[in-house]
Order: sequence, then C-alpha cells, then structure tokens
Amino acid sequence: MTPLLQVRNLRTQFFTQDGIVHAVNGISFEVSKGETLGIVGESGCGKSVSMLSIMRLIPQPPGKIVGGEVIFEGHDLLKLSEDGIRRIRGNKIAMIFQDPMTSLNPVLTIGQQISEAITLHLGMSRQQARKRCIELLEKVGIPDAAKRIDDYPHQFSGGMRQRVMIAMGLSCSPQLLIADEPTTALDVTIQAQIIDLIKELKAEMGMAVIWITHDLGVVAGLADRVIVMYAGYIVEHAPVKALYQDPRMPYTLGLLRSIPRLDEQRKTRLSSIEGLPPDLINLPEGCPFAPRCPFTMEKCLVEVPPLAPAGSDEHLAACWVDVTGGSDPTRFIPKQSILHPA
Repeated sequence: MTPLLQVRNLRTQFFTQDGIVHAVNGISFEVSKGETLGIVGESGCGKSVSMLSIMRLIPQPPGKIVGGEVIFEGHDLLKLSEDGIRRIRGNKIAMIFQDPMTSLNPVLTIGQQISEAITLHLGMSRQQARKRCIELLEKVGIPDAAKRIDDYPHQFSGGMRQRVMIAMGLSCSPQLLIADEPTTALDVTIQAQIIDLIKELKAEMGMAVIWITHDLGVVAGLADRVIVMYAGYIVEHAPVKALYQDPRMPYTLGLLRSIPRLDEQRKTRLSSIEGLPPDLINLPEGCPFAPRCPFTMEKCLVEVPPLAPAGSDEHLAACWVDVTGGSDPTRFIPKQSILHPA
C-alpha cells in the first residue's frame, strides 16, 4: 500500500547573523492512511520546524528548505507553486498550532475564521459555510455553538480555543491532520479531553494524524508509531509498544526515565538527562547526543551513526551502541561488528 505521506531526506536551515542554524538534518519517514504517528523530543529538536517545512510555512528569510522531498498523492509538495500548495494546505493537510491564542485572529469572530477555509476550498456560500461551522463547533464540544459562533477568541477559555482550532483544522475533512503540541498550555483534565476528542474524530473521519509533543506519556496511548528527534535528527523510530518496552537509543531511554511511574515506590528520584542540547549552529562532529550520553565511545565523537535496524526491521535507532535492559541504563551490548570489525 502506498503511504499517504513520504518524507525523504528533508533538510531545513535558518541563515542568521550568527551563522547557519541546522534545524532539520536529513529526516525521512512515512505516514500511512488512518494511522497516528507521534513525534517526540525536547524543545528545539526540530519537531515543529519539520512539520512547518512539510506545510511550506517556513518564514523565508531567514529559513530555507535546502533539500529533500515531501511526497503527497504522488506530488512533491516542495516543488509545487504557491497556488498549488495553497490548494493542499488547510484542505487535504491541516495543522493545529501550539498556541491557539496567538494563532487565532483577535479581531475576527471564530465563525469568520473557520468559514474562510470552507468557502475557499469547498466553494460553499456564506449561509452553507455558517451551517458547517456550527456543525463543526458542536462536533468538537463547544456548547451553544449557534450563539458562540459570533464570539471572538478572547471570549473563550484556553481549552475552548483549542477546540476551535481543531474545528478549523477539520473544516475541510483533511486526509492528514498535524497537531503541534495541542495540549501543552492546558491543564491535565482538558489535555485528556482534547486527546480523546482527536482520537474519536480520527476514527470517525478515517484521517491520519501526526502528533507532535515533548511528552512521551501522551503518545503512549495515542500513537501507532513514534519518532524520537534530537538536534534535527531522527534518533529512534519504532512501533509504540516496542519503543516503550525496548528503547535502543540512550536519549530515548533518558526521556523514559524522566517520566513519573505509578508502579514505583514513593520518593523514587526521577532521572534527568545531564547537560544541554547542542548548538545547532556548531553541531558536534560525531553523534549530536555524545556529549550528554553515558555510553559515549571514541567512535561516537567522530562519526554520526546512521538510523539502522535495532532488534527488528521496524525498530530503527541511530546509535553505535545497542542499549538493552528496558529502563536499566547500566546494561548495554556494543555492536561488535561495528566497533571491532574483523
């Protein structure tokens, strides 16, 4: 089956006065119809920039997509004209942005903002678009939608504004929905409601979802596959169960060990990843995680490890060391064929 979306060797850079920021460094992945792909990693690892690159929303200047392909329905989105990408953006591929308060226009009613994409892409009249807006607001759980459609963004709570953003994203029944940390600014109760809402809508509409987050706990019950990013690279890519049961990259292991667990004894100290993320203007010569990694070897400092099978063909990791033992970081098995070739 042909994937819905294919990203091949995508590279995005920002040209600043201080130097070139290597934000996305040759990432490749696929998304199939109807599946949910989670993309995780700490702030600045390239998650959002990757998705903005797919949508062709990178500000130019200073940003520039310097290489790669984004294949959707047989077409490379990076080679489409501006009119061509506008027909895709918001219609077949939609995006929910991280902060709804800054993403929504404060001087337009939410009805005006949602109906813009409907009239543009679906060719509906104003009356038809208004009816569609009310249906969408009701679907995402906005009470008294027929009256609230004429309210402004500041008249909604944070959770309600996020629901409005979801309604806007779903307005044209997209084949792919990109959710960029849609629950970050919300309390845990509203987070759970938004996650359940998107899961229900995904099942109802049959769309694929890319869920971007820094919280591995969120994607555990949401995603089918998970990509872990660090310093603009994909460092691990696996089915969700395999990633949690058998992480193969020290960075992934560090992220998992920093999550509180209900099955551990009280007062158990959480582990943290020491050090700071690398400077994306001056990336280290070898593995970008090497300065913070407890398993660093000489080879790690001079050569970037490729994303290669680790345990199975579906589980890929970019590391010169096979980390094993689940949550125990003291156990690892060197890849003898790589470290000590015959």
